[in-house]
Amino acid sequence: QVLEQKQQNDAELWYLIDNSLMNTIPDAWSINEKFILLPLNKWQNQYKRVNIGGISCDHSDYYNSEELNQQVLLPAYSNDEDEPLYIGFFHTGAYQDSISGYGGIKHCLIPSPKHIVVDEDENGDQFDYVYREEQTVNNMLNILGYND
Repeated sequence: QVLEQKQQNDAELWYLIDNSLMNTIPDAWSINEKFILLPLNKWQNQYKRVNIGGISCDHSDYYNSEELNQQVLLPAYSNDEDEPLYIGFFHTGAYQDSISGYGGIKHCLIPSPKHIVVDEDENGDQFDYVYREEQTVNNMLNILGYND
């Protein structure tokens, strides 16, 4: 989910997401791996060139589109709208979870996100299901040795 947008200067518009790219898709920032990035809603809106930033305190927590030699174009929206903009990174592969340690304690104590699988049945009909729920605060506190 895009939490808010921030106009950095005349040329840079940032969409700040509710996770950390360093935690969720570490290959995006560590080796500049390119992933498919698509909006999940607001497809009918006009598109803008944006930068994607995570919520961690680290200056490297952003999707480096310049290194990937591409532009990120996503739907424009207003911070005042009831429905937020949702985005998804696709074809990230199994290694991102292995590298980032899904379910453990991450950089800046950011929880592991919900994982949704979109698939197709034998008739060609698409369906989706929740593979893993978002990590809870209680789960993280238990890992750190604090019992509720």
